[in-house]
Amino acid sequence: MSDFNDFNNEQVAKLPKHLRQFIVAQNYEKYTPIDQAVWRYVMRQNYSYLKHVAYYPYIKGLNRAGLSIEYIPDLQTMNDNLGKIGWGAVTVDGFIPPAAFMEYQAYKVLVIAADIRQINHIEYTPAPDIIHESAGHAPIIADTDYNAYLSYFGSIGAKAMFSSKDFELYEAIRRLSILKEAANVDEAEIAKAEKELKFIAENMGEPSEMALLGRLHWWTVEYGLIGTLENPKIYGAGLLSSIGESATCMDPKIKKLWYDINTINYSYDITQEQPQLFVTPTFQNLIDVLEQFANTMAFRRGGSESVLKAIECKNPSTAVYSSGLQVTGVFTDVGISKDDEVTFIKTTGQSALAFDGKELAGHSKHYHKDGFSSPVGKLKAIEKLLEDHDLTDLANLGITVGKRGNLTFESGIEVNGSVKEIIRKGEKTILIAFDDCTVKEANGNILFQPEWGTYDMAVGEKIVSVFNGAADKDAYEEITHISEQLTHKVIYDDATKRLHSLYQEVRDIREAGEGVEKLTELFNELKTNFRYDWLCAMQILEILHHTAGNPALENEVRIYLEMKAANEKELTKLINDGFHVIANPVTQLIAIED
Repeated sequence: MSDFNDFNNEQVAKLPKHLRQFIVAQNYEKYTPIDQAVWRYVMRQNYSYLKHVAYYPYIKGLNRAGLSIEYIPDLQTMNDNLGKIGWGAVTVDGFIPPAAFMEYQAYKVLVIAADIRQINHIEYTPAPDIIHESAGHAPIIADTDYNAYLSYFGSIGAKAMFSSKDFELYEAIRRLSILKEAANVDEAEIAKAEKELKFIAENMGEPSEMALLGRLHWWTVEYGLIGTLENPKIYGAGLLSSIGESATCMDPKIKKLWYDINTINYSYDITQEQPQLFVTPTFQNLIDVLEQFANTMAFRRGGSESVLKAIECKNPSTAVYSSGLQVTGVFTDVGISKDDEVTFIKTTGQSALAFDGKELAGHSKHYHKDGFSSPVGKLKAIEKLLEDHDLTDLANLGITVGKRGNLTFESGIEVNGSVKEIIRKGEKTILIAFDDCTVKEANGNILFQPEWGTYDMAVGEKIVSVFNGAADKDAYEEITHISEQLTHKVIYDDATKRLHSLYQEVRDIREAGEGVEKLTELFNELKTNFRYDWLCAMQILEILHHTAGNPALENEVRIYLEMKAANEKELTKLINDGFHVIANPVTQLIAIED
């Protein structure tokens, strides 16, 4: 991406190639006057309510993140502000794969969906949007303990093993969220996508590491409460950005449980309100629970169980030998001894070798294009580990470059060939390459034949770690799975364009503090041609109420909205909440808090 814009932000500038691929331009000019009004309505509602229940001073947090209640945030302004606290932000197209999302967090970059919810989903949307991502996540970033948790979670999450089912689930969730936010989509198509998602979700089998971590993320970063069970405060972005759920979640009928390692047993449904929520006494407790879970993960445990997770994943992952050698590829086989020790590993298709996260010269996925396999374990009847042999020790074993050598492992695997190269890193021998080489198991089964070329034998007694993705992601060119399904772009008809200009004219009058006399004409057009709209009328009422210049029109608009609230159930709460914020203006409250 040659035209990559780092917004002059240190964290964004550090993003590697494989993460930059998800970034899209914000295209600020695409936000319509209705989009801006939706942002303003939600933010005013949020502030009006959240000042009582949010964990931190909401407006102070917004200001520190470069956000305003009045306008959809501009990415450059956000980056200028977030940069001061060591974070950055980029815009992406809807849901991105969880591993990439986690890695952005590890790089201290907030991922923000560029789109904004439609007005008919103003209270809640299952799709990620700019309200959720920026108004939910960004204000709390200024809290040092919390942002330490967020980036640590990212670094753990980026290593989590997937199951092949997780990839199916991601695509199904992405598809449904796109359909729900698209204009004029056939209800039958949405119902079909919901059914498909439900089927996949109900047939996931044993949850993977990523699925379990997803639960911890959901019950903290998205839906977390902090404090006491009796009087918790909200810090989760899903609650902070949902004007519906931030109010209902405090209802005593929503159970409040302490957040601990057992929280991984609670799955969640993104389309429903949550039946219970979890309260942490401190942010440090979040890190402690995450650490407890990380100790059970393949990247810390290694061994046969972890290689089996890699095989089930059916996508590139990395196994690390005790020598430090890292093997990346799609794992398809593993040898396991009667003591449950790994005796060999095998990948199929493009594979690569690395050390300390950097690809070894000459061992790219193009060189190992047909896969890689190698023994794991100790040599037979030799106490010292092969990886701990220096060149003199190796010569004593008969392993010298240019000479034929023979190695027999405790597992019975025997390697016989002409030593071509020995690669050492630090104090360890990590790879021995053989020409004219035969590798066979104790039962005579041939694993490698001379005519197949050079045999690169990995060295190491154990597999100490297995993690998702490549060791050197940029060298492996892990242009992951960018979904074929892009969010739908909207084309507006003339009537909608006219409604946009009505919204804009009302905003201009409010901001200029003049032209109130035009509101009679604007309101007449609104109620004649756009009977379904309520938010523009609400904004007209706000101006009339605060200028007190035309009591008769103010009364007419209020009655018009009250009738709507009475007759259209889905608008009742929205309109009544709008009345509340007009009567208790947010601007004064901001001044008090700051």
